Amino acid sequence: MQTILKELGINQTNQGVSTGLTWIKSKGAKITSYSPVDGNAIASIVGADRKSYDALVEKAQEAFLEWRQWPAPKRGEIVRQIGNELRLNKEALGKLVSYEMGKSLQEGMGEVQEMIDICDFAVGLSRQLHGLTMHSERPGHRMYEQYHPLGIVGIISAFNFPVAVWSWNTMLAMVCGDVCIWKPSEKTPLCGIACQKIIQKVFKQNRVPEGVSCLLTGGRETGEWLSDDTRIALVSATGSTRMGKAVGAAVGQRLGRSLLELGGNNAIIISKEADLNIALVAAVFGAVGTAGQRCTSTRRLIIHDKIYNKVKDLLVNAYSQLKIGNPLLEKNHVGPLIDIAAVNMYLQAIEKCKAEGGNFIVEGAVLKGKGYESGCYVKPCIAEAKNSFEIVQHETFAPILYIMKYKTIEEALALQNGVPQGLSSAIITNNLREAESFLSQAGSDCGIANVNIGTSGAEIGGAFGGEKETGGGRESGSDAWKVYMRRQTNTINYTDKLPLAQGIRFDL
Repeated sequence: MQTILKELGINQTNQGVSTGLTWIKSKGAKITSYSPVDGNAIASIVGADRKSYDALVEKAQEAFLEWRQWPAPKRGEIVRQIGNELRLNKEALGKLVSYEMGKSLQEGMGEVQEMIDICDFAVGLSRQLHGLTMHSERPGHRMYEQYHPLGIVGIISAFNFPVAVWSWNTMLAMVCGDVCIWKPSEKTPLCGIACQKIIQKVFKQNRVPEGVSCLLTGGRETGEWLSDDTRIALVSATGSTRMGKAVGAAVGQRLGRSLLELGGNNAIIISKEADLNIALVAAVFGAVGTAGQRCTSTRRLIIHDKIYNKVKDLLVNAYSQLKIGNPLLEKNHVGPLIDIAAVNMYLQAIEKCKAEGGNFIVEGAVLKGKGYESGCYVKPCIAEAKNSFEIVQHETFAPILYIMKYKTIEEALALQNGVPQGLSSAIITNNLREAESFLSQAGSDCGIANVNIGTSGAEIGGAFGGEKETGGGRESGSDAWKVYMRRQTNTINYTDKLPLAQGIRFDL
């Protein structure tokens, strides 16, 4: 790993505040990053203090005044070059993501590929920031609307996707003409340092204004600075519902804008007319991928009662074949949880489920012994539970899967929607009527609704986000770019008279 760190420009002690071109010295708290893979300390970061934070915001404000004047296709060219640098550094960055966060090497590489993909998307978008033209009711007038950049975008990202979520926000915001300040999770700060080192090369070569894409490491207080700061036009926050409510309240109190990507409690409905081969892969990967630490992880299976026992047997057999261990080894399906605090939440959730009457058909446990020295490796488990259980109503960021029965599609949809969160959902069925019911206005209430694929994962071309306590935000594809811009309606009078709207007369 030391070779990887050196390749990415990471030292044993790193400054954690950067303007994109230079690193600002800070007297903030020291943050040491520990790998959940083996428990070893990787490197340390000097986090931000208030003085370095204010210096960073001031530099970003200056950069915005220049950056917004660059033509959007020229801004897109910078993003294109960033994509190329990510291609060159894909293996090294993917390994760092895997080692610092604990997800499988395949998933780490896949996350970097998402960054490359969003760069490609944003390059095309830089020539398509379209407005509309409208017909005026007044003769000799033309109406249209256009989009302008907002200003500074604050990005607060979570540990489970330590680089991809930053890129979803930053690449779109940059082509829109905004500047960004990123606060990565304090659990994965080295991934943030690595990304800043990668883009720094592109910025220097192209004389990008200092402050266009900044890095700000630190804990909860640092995120609060961003949320409370009237200079930050938009705060995009990814994480727990608890965190999102705090951010939303702080930003809303100052009438700022927020983009919230919060918790998920995602379910797959397995119809009696499902292809069970598809259902099994979707359910198992959705539940155990990234050790259940995706916001789109499958938490609940809603299974038709006629095939319930068959699906249950298939799940038990599949779970018996899971290989748990070092995520950098391709043979392993499941890596560690992020830290001991996450392990304790996993254990508490199991006990709560049992106390409410849950029946575990695959027991959970913390793994010990050789290869599990970090104490962060746990067994994915399955419990028969009721949707009404308090623990089932909450998101537990761990590989715990709850299964339950249904008789009618209406009952299945009520169970699917019967939780506070509304991120991702899926139905596995070969019945066209069931599929269309699931996608109808009376169907899934989630931001993502899939047919014959699982809940986990998303393509960058579609808008990503959810409803209810998931926050209502949208990132990545489709027209998600509009959240990073302000809309302006323009009316031009090209006559020598001034007719008023709605036929109003005002003669002088």
